[in-house]
Amino acid sequence: MPLPQISTPSYELVVPSTKKKIKFRPFLVKEEKILILAMESQDNKQIANAVKDVISHCILTKGVKVENLATFDIEYLFLNIRGKSVGEEVEVTITCPDDGKTTVPAVINLDEIKVTTDKDHKQDIILDDQYTLRMKYPSMEEFIKTNFAVGGELKVDDTFKLIASCVDQVFSEDESWAASDCTKKELSQFIDSLNSKQFKEVERFFETMPKLSHTIKVTNPKTEVESEIVMEGLQSFFG
Repeated sequence: MPLPQISTPSYELVVPSTKKKIKFRPFLVKEEKILILAMESQDNKQIANAVKDVISHCILTKGVKVENLATFDIEYLFLNIRGKSVGEEVEVTITCPDDGKTTVPAVINLDEIKVTTDKDHKQDIILDDQYTLRMKYPSMEEFIKTNFAVGGELKVDDTFKLIASCVDQVFSEDESWAASDCTKKELSQFIDSLNSKQFKEVERFFETMPKLSHTIKVTNPKTEVESEIVMEGLQSFFG
């Protein structure tokens, strides 16, 4: 007689970049194993791929391609899946900023972590009187390739490749050029042709991009100094 199938609960959330609702389930023991093995490897690329694979398995809404989601969507999804799987609280170790060496334990409620957006953030960059550049957010694939480089250092060439991959469209009042119709070389050449002021606006797009963020207060037990720590990005919340 076969063993019974245990039903798994499902939950719903709103994807930050698209504002669309999707359904998901907690991860199972087999998926938790994937995460544990990746964490034990201490290989950032392996960890990122494990996160992507687990999210792919846990999303129940059809038609959602994890590899095309923005990085901050992936991070937000993972935190929510983790919260429903192993608990809403995560323990982290914080280094007190007043002396830079004393560490204190802290507990963070995952429900309190939100994706924040800079009020000056914009995807459309006006290049001149004629042309506007529309940017798109880096996908998980692009994030892994560029941020988890061998040796942990991001080369200048890799940075420019990431920027070129995030070009979505160039348009004027009369014409439009979709990045999907261009080669990687053409996109790179286009980025290279920008002047310094225009390129600074492109950099600003990345600097102000939505991100996971949470502010926590800690007190240094040695100096009794209280500090506010702003934690950003998925790895800050990996207990």
